[in-house]
Amino acid sequence: MNPSSASHHEDGSPARLDPLARAVIDKAKQRLVSMIVGMYFIAYLDRVNVGFAALTMNKDLGFSPAVYGFGAGVFFWGYFLFEVPSNILLVRYGAKRWLARIMITWGLASMAMALVIGPMSFYALRFALGFAEAGLVPGLVYYMTTWFPKEDRAKVYSLYFLGNPLATIIAAPISGLILDHMGGLAGLKGWQWLFLLEGIPAVLFAVIAWRYLTNRPEEAEWLTASERITYVSIMGKDRELVEKFQGGHFSLTQALMSGRVWVLSLGYLFSLMGLYALGFWMPQTVKEFNISNTFVGLVVAIPNAIGAVWMYFWCAHSDATQERRWHFIITSALMSAGFAIAALSGSLFISMVGLTLGVMGSLAAVPIFTTFPASLLTGTAFAGGIALINAIGNLGGFIGPLVIGWAKQVSGNDSGGRLILAGLCALSPLLVCARGITRQPTRR
Repeated sequence: MNPSSASHHEDGSPARLDPLARAVIDKAKQRLVSMIVGMYFIAYLDRVNVGFAALTMNKDLGFSPAVYGFGAGVFFWGYFLFEVPSNILLVRYGAKRWLARIMITWGLASMAMALVIGPMSFYALRFALGFAEAGLVPGLVYYMTTWFPKEDRAKVYSLYFLGNPLATIIAAPISGLILDHMGGLAGLKGWQWLFLLEGIPAVLFAVIAWRYLTNRPEEAEWLTASERITYVSIMGKDRELVEKFQGGHFSLTQALMSGRVWVLSLGYLFSLMGLYALGFWMPQTVKEFNISNTFVGLVVAIPNAIGAVWMYFWCAHSDATQERRWHFIITSALMSAGFAIAALSGSLFISMVGLTLGVMGSLAAVPIFTTFPASLLTGTAFAGGIALINAIGNLGGFIGPLVIGWAKQVSGNDSGGRLILAGLCALSPLLVCARGITRQPTRR
């Protein structure tokens, strides 16, 4: 039997790769997935630790909710401008070289956030951080499509996106402790120490990534010669499957001009509004119940821990059934419901129930969403297409926090902003589930 062959079972359920193919893919998972999770963990930490810094930084620097909301989100303008060029350069220079470059520059930019002295420097450094990190997420997604076939992608993407809740689960209590106990040390504020200490891991991890990652299966010296042949066959047939399903190979220009790619971009924007509104504002929402910064970190970790378990289960179920559409609709509805509950509640417990549902929905929605463009495009077209989707989608990270900040500035609370986001997040499945976009190629 061909190492990458598969067929439908008699009951019509999706086929699985044969044992030889499965063994070589599992070998790659054991080597690469932990590195990918670690890179996204550090990236997400440096992206949203401003939410914890804001617990004392906003008061120290006199930032209003609107100033903070704009500055938190302006990160994504830098991200937007360099996302597509960065991913094209990644294809040209190789994943491990380019991803290591990204990590070094964003680590230095994150540490520079300790130099913020007012609104303009806050905006400028947040923009620089986004510019430095641009290309990491679509670069990692592109990298994963070169190593893992469609049958494994939702589960692999969910492992990758574990970096998101893990960053909060682990760093939230640490961030609270830094704010409460390091302020004044060497003449620096607690929030300055937070940026300095949490920027260092990106620079150190870049060296590990450079030495440990392998660009493509055919270059993997840690695979035997026969395993490399098997792997190249698996991924080659996977690309052929997608191209046959879409009626041919798409060029980079065709991908960037595709209507379906632009619809996916808008759908991703609405999903990420919710994800980043939660990430940037949850610490301050919890702080409103008059608890210490250390306890804020512990409380914020709870919904992320629950969301991480749910995300892994839901994405594994999506892979097991090879069903994507309803898995995405259900988890998007969960996100919208969570925002609505949190907006309408006046107690910490009910608010945390709503925020937990929102985190569960937002975390699971993103990796399932990522399977859609991988079923439309291959090669350089996929690299450019996923970068465009990610660039436009991540503008939701600007809009979501800004909506909360604006609502809080106008009304004194963020309930109105959360209700607006509940409605906007519901638009994502309406767009993405348009005819043809969520259909998946199947092996026969």
